[in-house]
Amino acid sequence: MTIERYTPAAAAEWDAFVDASRNGTFLHRRAYMDYHASRFPDRSLMVRDASGRLLAVLPAHVDATGTVLASHNGLSYGGWLVAPRRVTAAVMLDIFGLLVARMRAEGLTELIYRPVPHIYHRQPAEEDLYALWRMGATVIATGASSTIDLQAPSLLDRNSHNAINRAARSDVLIAPSEAWEEFWGLLTAVLEARHEVKPVHSLDEMNLLRSRFPENIRLYAATRAGRLLAGMVVYCTGRVVHSQYIAAGEEARRERLLPALYHHVITAAAASGARYFDFGISTEQGGLVLNDNLDIHKSQAGGRTTITQAFRLVLD
Repeated sequence: MTIERYTPAAAAEWDAFVDASRNGTFLHRRAYMDYHASRFPDRSLMVRDASGRLLAVLPAHVDATGTVLASHNGLSYGGWLVAPRRVTAAVMLDIFGLLVARMRAEGLTELIYRPVPHIYHRQPAEEDLYALWRMGATVIATGASSTIDLQAPSLLDRNSHNAINRAARSDVLIAPSEAWEEFWGLLTAVLEARHEVKPVHSLDEMNLLRSRFPENIRLYAATRAGRLLAGMVVYCTGRVVHSQYIAAGEEARRERLLPALYHHVITAAAASGARYFDFGISTEQGGLVLNDNLDIHKSQAGGRTTITQAFRLVLD
C-alpha cells in the first residue's frame, strides 16, 4: 500500500470514493470540506493498494502549531473513510501504520481523530476503532446525542402527543421553507440570549453550502400568518436526517410548538427512506457537562442515546 497527500487534481476521484464508501457522507465531499479551507489548512490523505485503487481516504487538516493532525475539527466527524471491500481490521492496522510513518516524516506528533458515528455507516466500518485501541489511543471526548430509529416503534411521550395534536388544531403551518434569512435572525438571537454564542456557520456560509447541496441541506419552519415562529435546519445524508440547527421564539415556546415541528420533520425523514433521525448532542466541554433539560426534551420526543467520540494518539 501507499499513502499520498490529497491535491485538488484528485477532487473527482475523492468525491466518487466518498459516495461509494461504507461510511462517507456529503460532509466529506470536497465542495463541503473546502468552503472553510482557510481556517482548516488541508492535509487530507489517500491510501492506495498495489494496483493503485483507493482503499481509504482521511479528511484532515493541521492545527495552528503545525504539529497536530486532526480529522476533522471543521466537520461534524472525520476519520478514515473506507472502500466497501478489501479493508479488514488487519488492513486498517497497516493503514494506521502508514499514517504514523507519514506523520513522523512531516514532523507531526499528535493525531486527533473523530470517527464517523456508526448510525451514518452504510455498512459496518469500525475497523478504525479497533486499530486506535491497538495503538494506544485515548478517548478525549464523548458526546451524548439523541437518536430515533425510524424503523422501531415510536417512543414519543404523552405530553408530546398532546402538543402535536394541539398544534394540528391551531392555525400554525409546519412545512419546508425558504425563509433562511428570517430563520438565521431568530437562531442568532436565541443562541446569543440563551447561550451567549453564535451559530457555527454564518448565513453567507450556509447559503453557499445549501447552494452546493440543495438536496442535503433543508429548512423546515413553523409559521403563523406568514410569521416564522420556529425552525429547524436538517442535514440529510440518506441514512440519517440530522438536526443541525433549531430555534424557537417566545411564542413557539409558550405554545410548545417544537414537538409538532419535530414530528413533521421526523415523519418526512421516515418517508424519505432514512433509517435514523439524529437530534445531535446535549453535552458540552467534550461531554463533561450534560444539559439535562435538553437531554430530557429530546427523550420526550422519542430520542435515545448514541455517542460521538474523539480520540488522541500521541506518537512515541
